[in-house]
Amino acid sequence: MSARLFVGKFNKIYNPGNLSFRLDSESLREKFSEIGDVVDAFVVTDRDSGRSRGFGFVTFSDPAMASSALDILNDSDIDGRMIRLEYASGTIHV
Repeated sequence: MSARLFVGKFNKIYNPGNLSFRLDSESLREKFSEIGDVVDAFVVTDRDSGRSRGFGFVTFSDPAMASSALDILNDSDIDGRMIRLEYASGTIHV
């Protein structure tokens, strides 16, 4: 059974698009883990084909880490694509 973790609007980062279609959830986690403690990271995929839809979410354990990630990685090149980041909020299962 998974625990429920409330994620405040300053812990979770949303990538509204432009992720490389080769980037998977583990690669996304690895990249953002360079900034801080990642609780969850996933690339959204098409349910029929399983292919990346080009965006995803990263949740940090601490809002300061999420803020650092926004400062450092927003408009940066990851796997040949310039990514755009912003804050997201909601409840996730971990």
